[in-house]
Amino acid sequence: MSFIRLIVCVTGVYAMFLLWAIAQERLSVPFKSIDGASSEKFKSALFLGTCQSALSSLSALIYILLRRNSTDTLSQSLGLEHTEPPTAPVANGNTNGNATTPAKRHHVKPSTRYSRKDLLLRYLQCSVFITSAAPFGFAALSYISYPAMVLGKSCKLVPVMIMNVLLYRRKFAPHKYLVVFMVTAGITIFMGMGDDKKKAKHGNGNGNGNGQTPYANLIGMTYLLINLALDGATNSTQDEIFTRHKVTGQQMMFWINIFCTILTTVLSVLPLPYIPVIHPTEGGTSELFTALIFIRTHPSIITPLAQFALTGALGQLFIFETLQHFGSLTLVTITLTRKLFTMLLSVIVYNHTLTKGQWLGAAVVFSGISVEAFVKRKSVHPKLVIEEKETAKIKSL
Repeated sequence: MSFIRLIVCVTGVYAMFLLWAIAQERLSVPFKSIDGASSEKFKSALFLGTCQSALSSLSALIYILLRRNSTDTLSQSLGLEHTEPPTAPVANGNTNGNATTPAKRHHVKPSTRYSRKDLLLRYLQCSVFITSAAPFGFAALSYISYPAMVLGKSCKLVPVMIMNVLLYRRKFAPHKYLVVFMVTAGITIFMGMGDDKKKAKHGNGNGNGNGQTPYANLIGMTYLLINLALDGATNSTQDEIFTRHKVTGQQMMFWINIFCTILTTVLSVLPLPYIPVIHPTEGGTSELFTALIFIRTHPSIITPLAQFALTGALGQLFIFETLQHFGSLTLVTITLTRKLFTMLLSVIVYNHTLTKGQWLGAAVVFSGISVEAFVKRKSVHPKLVIEEKETAKIKSL
């Protein structure tokens, strides 16, 4: 069952986010105005985040309500209430006050493990990280090419692992470090060994054709590094939530996206002054107003914007299911290999050719995936055997 769930999650993530990546790349290039006289880039990253997070929270709520038990309250369905299983009676079988004494003694020490306040603060923390990271990732595309963006994102496994160790003192199995190294190295080889001779003719080798100086690449990579650090903090905090609180992936998805929607809406409505990356519109003008004006004058953005929000919302259902059952490191491995398949799909759709170095990088990535699958299969099989034996014992009793 665990293997089937993993296959379903991988398929869902791949399908939704391959379409999402196409929409994202389309949103990063100029759109023609309604009269066709000019072209302009869409710069409202907060508005993009609001559209996706609002639709994601709605899809998570629908999923939760469809899957909820009839006896659960709304608070329980949303993961705000945790009910401890009944404590086992004492050895003599008494059901009087003596039987409850051990349970009372066990809960004397105050704990925030299932605290609603602590849980909501963790959700808010993730939302702040996500809301802060998105503008930096979107702004990086103004200075570096989309393939360079994918190259930087291919190293996401490293900050996720570092943040898990630094923030929460979490340790990983030795094979995880090998998989991280192989996947990161493989995608880096794949992206770095491409034929850039044609790109060099356009825009100082950065592939964007804008004739930007090398300082533009430095700015873009700085933004990307900030984005990766915030992504790593987000994933490690999500792991901590699953460790300390009994919540499902869809419950986490609902609350994080609710907080993200609130944060981005407030930031979009307020007439904030010009803030690099976070609020790139002119001082005194709300970003929401600017975004709506852009959509009205550039209607061709509506289709990729709707595709971006819808595929992102559906893809998050599979992402949080993966996060709940397999952890952030497995999730990031899946999303990174999805980026490789995005590049391969681009090769097929646009008839690009791959160099020998790129085929080598693809082979390294698939080797890393094979190591993860092999170890996962070896660890799952003994657990199934133990579960079958325990089931047989219970039936015999």
